[in-house]
Amino acid sequence: LGDPGITPLSPSHIVKDSDADDAVEQLFLVVVAIDFGTTSSGYAYSFTKEPECIHVMRRWEGGDPGVSSQKTPTTILLTPERKFHSFGYAARDFYHDLDPTESKHWLYFEKFKMKLHTTGNLTMETDLTAANGKKVKALEIFAYALQFFKEQALKELSDQGGSDFENTEVRWVITVPAIWKQPAKQFMRQAAYKAGMASPENPEQLIIALEPEAASIYCRKLRLHQMIDLSSRAPVNGYSPSDTIGTGFTQAKEHVRRNRQSRTFLVENVIGEIWSELEEGDRYIVVDSGGGTVDMTVHQIRLPEGHLKELYKATGGPYGSLGVDYEFEKLLCKIFGEDFIEQFKIKRPAAWVDLMIAFESRKRAAAPDRTNPLNITLPFSFIDYYKKFRGHSVEHALRKSNVDFVKWSSQGMLRMSPDAMNALFKPTIDQIIQHLSDVFDKPEVTNVKFLFLVGGFAESPLLQQAVQSAFGSRCRVIIPQDVGLTILKGAVLFGLDPAVIKVRRSPLTYGVGVLNRFVEGKHPPEKLLIKDGTRWCTDVFDKFISADQSVALGETVTRSYTPAKPSQLVIVINIYSSEQDNVSFITESGVKKCGTLRLDLTGTDASVPNRREIKTLMQFGDTEIKAIAIDVATSKSVKVGIDFLNY
Repeated sequence: LGDPGITPLSPSHIVKDSDADDAVEQLFLVVVAIDFGTTSSGYAYSFTKEPECIHVMRRWEGGDPGVSSQKTPTTILLTPERKFHSFGYAARDFYHDLDPTESKHWLYFEKFKMKLHTTGNLTMETDLTAANGKKVKALEIFAYALQFFKEQALKELSDQGGSDFENTEVRWVITVPAIWKQPAKQFMRQAAYKAGMASPENPEQLIIALEPEAASIYCRKLRLHQMIDLSSRAPVNGYSPSDTIGTGFTQAKEHVRRNRQSRTFLVENVIGEIWSELEEGDRYIVVDSGGGTVDMTVHQIRLPEGHLKELYKATGGPYGSLGVDYEFEKLLCKIFGEDFIEQFKIKRPAAWVDLMIAFESRKRAAAPDRTNPLNITLPFSFIDYYKKFRGHSVEHALRKSNVDFVKWSSQGMLRMSPDAMNALFKPTIDQIIQHLSDVFDKPEVTNVKFLFLVGGFAESPLLQQAVQSAFGSRCRVIIPQDVGLTILKGAVLFGLDPAVIKVRRSPLTYGVGVLNRFVEGKHPPEKLLIKDGTRWCTDVFDKFISADQSVALGETVTRSYTPAKPSQLVIVINIYSSEQDNVSFITESGVKKCGTLRLDLTGTDASVPNRREIKTLMQFGDTEIKAIAIDVATSKSVKVGIDFLNY
């Protein structure tokens, strides 16, 4: 497009009838959703013939004291030769049981999903660092993890059906945070292709679902006994409100535990009771708080079918429960010295993992009204290594440090007062509350009826209390019971009917750079380019869509492009993005090149008129940006690629 030969011919905007492709083509026998989380992952599935039954994966071997979970930790172990060895509890336990001399050659990864969020210039070449400091391509690790889930799910489906289940019979859904940028979503898709779930030739077999959207779809189906209403002043299920937060949750957990044996959840095809209180046009917020990110989406209900419309672009940030782990690590650095902790993590990686597991179960015991201290067992090698490193005991370090709330107990444990534990949560919870307040202040976000708190971190009574006290007066705060599985089940429902969310908001302004006829007085003189006697204005930003603009599913933005020379076989157009709405030139600050649109004209009939017109239709209303292109003269489709990773 840098070439003045390409001028857009006809900008136009078409809303096509979107009812045509609502039903999932019945090619797939089953929908399998994978919730690939920062700290834990899992899958669930449903047969297209009986969509009201959602099956959650088999219970995993392993498991942690004090942590009951249907999901498995997102940890992966590669052999010293960099071949896949194991995933989840199996990876963690095997790594842990290795002799330290051996373990330093093995590659162990955990919490690696955050890398996709934090890397500004993500590419297929981005690396991840293993616990022993060695680097491996992120794409390989993600592909190994997805391949592991693919094999587990196919095996479970085959065992259940008694015959081998083929990958072609499965529609896969992978969940990602809504605040992820386009490159990270494309990266996930590439990793899934590498894992053999789908292919560039058959992209429809894989759907990328946004985590809070999936949760929203599931929350609509909730019955009253399937959730805890923090704000109700009336007894819920016979508990009075004062004891709802603590005991309601325990009793709910009991109820879930009794039902744990059955891994099949019935989703009544009716819209849940909570929904019967919602009228056309009502609004609610879904706050998905997980291990790595917290993201939130504001939805409005459209009756009669109960379709959803997004009211405000998805927002959030890296405020997941990992922030609490990070504060604990800072506390340890304060007590034992940063130099020691850094060394310990590298020299005794398995013991470090152990210490964090011990912390995890105590972290889950933190509650607003807790009075007795929380004890965290220090691994023997921590105590031993510290003495070697510093020449004095751990006990001495604690006495010497100025940290009041943490004491040494004679059983070899760190004893934390509840205040000390709550202080570790505070920075993360404050950020979540602050972010939610900002969202509530937006003009689009008035009159919210419900706030659904979902995701693994939503199990924390400290977070529940903070959200309830900050926003309980504005809306009802609701927590689904099996809060950690909400996204997984919603993702299955989304895979069965991806058209349920009819309107989304674009997170960024997207467009391309073009040449326009130069207009004196309107265009800056430094943008003037004279070619063959014609005066052009360069670098004009041709906007496809604005930040926070609402886009309906199936709505397309159309542009026509003409090759500069008849012999040109490839047109490459740079796509630019900005967080601002009103962009005039691609050279303005805040405008970044973010991808390319590539039209491949080879193999199309060259005997057409000299000035060929290629019509490009782009869709921004889905969870990913998509494009198709047509050669106007022949009405044949042109191969088109839209790429946000390798440009």
